[in-house]
Amino acid sequence: MTTVEKLYEILKSCELCPRKCGVDRTKGEKGVCRSGLNPVISSVGPHFGEEPELVGRHGSGTIFFTNCNLGCVYCQNYDISHLGYGKEITVDELAKQMLFLQGILCHNINLVTPTHFVPQIVKAIKIAKKQGLKIPIVYNCGGYENVEVIKLLEGIVDIYMPDIKYSDNEIAKKYSNASDYFERAKESIKEMHRQVGDLQVEDGIAVRGLIIRHLVLPDNLAGSQEILRFISEEISKDTYVNIMDQYRPMFKAFSYPELNRRITSLEFSKVVGIARRFGLHRGF
Repeated sequence: MTTVEKLYEILKSCELCPRKCGVDRTKGEKGVCRSGLNPVISSVGPHFGEEPELVGRHGSGTIFFTNCNLGCVYCQNYDISHLGYGKEITVDELAKQMLFLQGILCHNINLVTPTHFVPQIVKAIKIAKKQGLKIPIVYNCGGYENVEVIKLLEGIVDIYMPDIKYSDNEIAKKYSNASDYFERAKESIKEMHRQVGDLQVEDGIAVRGLIIRHLVLPDNLAGSQEILRFISEEISKDTYVNIMDQYRPMFKAFSYPELNRRITSLEFSKVVGIARRFGLHRGF
């Protein structure tokens, strides 16, 4: 079986993510991510708000996929991820969008929230490569991945960009409905790093490797220290870590008093200080 065939076989009893809903998406059944057979996207275009090494001069070529396998109560893109804003397209149309982004000189194809559409994405990449797609593929995910699916992406994805949202599974369950989040994130990110290694940059542009994002939450709800320890000791001290300070209450966050505020500059600087103490030095 080819990689595409293996991935489409998974769709018949879907286990693309750790939830392993077991629904037959080839027959239109839907699980937690509320997604069927065809990919659904909300937007396509150059993005200039990503990491500098992805943006470069011409932007990161983002494709935002609709729906999500997580349930973050503070989701910044809740209209896309929770409310399902987007348009259903074919795999051939998805391939054309990738070629369009390359044609307008974007530095990469940045697949935003791709987890629940991996088979369709891989098929589209294969089609697009036959038609001349050459720029790096970025897998921009929430970190809640099935490691067996990540293994199937070896040689297809050039740059992995997962979040690590939490180190405490009770917190992960409360705010993202993912009670095994940290274990699944750790094993998947280890596999990602095995495949592509630390971030490689040529002429200021990322070409291959791992970027980890970590959003600082109010009152250290993310458990940042344990996350940064894991990256330093079990991945690499040379890992590019984007410690993000842009948390703001969105979606249902107003229902949780502890989440209903922005973080302080002191909270952010403490997390950066922890990263430095662990020997991390790239990103921030």
